[in-house]
Formats: sequence, structure tokens, C-alpha cells
Amino acid sequence: MTEPSNDSDTLPLQEARLWRDDAWTARVIKNEEDDGWAVEMTRHGDPEPALVGPWTMGRDKKNPKPLDGPAFSTLVKTAAEVIRRHEQQLHATLNKSVTVTARDDQRIRVALAIVPDEDNPSATLTAYDDADDSELASVSVSPAFRLTASSASAWIESGYARPR
Repeated sequence: MTEPSNDSDTLPLQEARLWRDDAWTARVIKNEEDDGWAVEMTRHGDPEPALVGPWTMGRDKKNPKPLDGPAFSTLVKTAAEVIRRHEQQLHATLNKSVTVTARDDQRIRVALAIVPDEDNPSATLTAYDDADDSELASVSVSPAFRLTASSASAWIESGYARPR
């Protein structure tokens, strides 16, 4: 359970094991899997860290190396990239499209857009004219609908009747 944040949780801070700017917090923690240390990067407002990775030991080989500006900048860049890739993966999972040729040699792009929702997920199947991207038809379908070239062609041939 995440505690509500207050202003002091988002103020810039630069300590040996805790760095924070207006968007990210880096925290050096004990690595639970071995005797070393790890660093976790959490974007403000997110319930979990975007990145957890190994952290370098200090010169005494017992304590962690202190965080510094260049390391924090690199960690922010890496964590932001992890989030960006996750968002791209999620978008690709929820939005698919295929382009098929109809009987009259018209190229039609069929897109499936899924809206995830724990209680009421939904999906929309939409056909677009590939030449000018104008919408030809749109119907609600089950989020489990499998979009393939074959299912797209069958939908077009049915006159855009709602697939069962």
C-alpha cells in the first residue's frame, strides 16, 4: 500500500543513498538476493519502481558507493527508457491492424483497438480506406477477437456485419 505523498516527498534531495528531483527518486537499498547493494528508480506518482538494478560497492567493499549527479542522470535516462518500452509494448498489444485487398481491389486497413478494464473490457474493430484513411465502418467486438488477414477479409465480405 502506498502512503500518500506530501510536498517533502517531491522536494529535490541529494544524499549518499537517496537522490530526488522533480520527477524521480533513486534509492540505494540492500540487495535481497546477495550481500551487495541495489538501486531502485521510482517515478513520482508510480506505485512501484520502474527499474531495480545492482549498485556498486564503495571502496571499503562493505557499503554502497554514494549516488552522484552523473549516476543519477544515467539512472533517470535508463528508467525512462524502460517505461517508454513498456508503454510501446502495451500499445502494440492493445492496438493491431492489418491491410487487405477487397474484391474490388480496394486496399482496406482494419484496426482493432482494445480498451483494458478490469470490470468491463471492450474493443472496437474499424475499417479504413487505405488510399485516404477515411473510415468505412466500425463495430464493437469482444476484446478476445483475433484480428488476422483472414478475419479482416471475412468481416469486409460480410458487409461489415458484427463478427460473432
